[in-house]
Amino acid sequence: QVQLVESGGGLVQPGGSLRLSCVTSGFTFSSYAIGWVRLAPGKGREGVSCIGSRGMTYYANSIKGRFTISRDNAKNTVTLQMNDLKPDDSAVYYCAAVKNLPYALENVLATNEYEFWGQGTQVTVSS
Repeated sequence: QVQLVESGGGLVQPGGSLRLSCVTSGFTFSSYAIGWVRLAPGKGREGVSCIGSRGMTYYANSIKGRFTISRDNAKNTVTLQMNDLKPDDSAVYYCAAVKNLPYALENVLATNEYEFWGQGTQVTVSS
């Protein structure tokens, strides 16, 4: 069965860093775009970043320059390096996968239309 398992969340002070990982199984990882979506209390889902099957990357304006997404097709894993974290970055971060979209991949940051989802990992940025 399809699995996406996130790890690496936790409590960090403002300005600190975290590295989230998403280990996947059960589908042809190299054919899928993988994204990170976050959900904070009182806010809607926010597409944070995504990486295409060929490695093209996209970022939300709110985190551009601070977060970096990467993928390792040999390990079926996607990583989100988060630097200079701010309290507004606090949320549950979900890893998600999609193979085909009827529009350009960068637009999935707005639609969050993924086929498969993980269970999420909590990130809390607080002093």
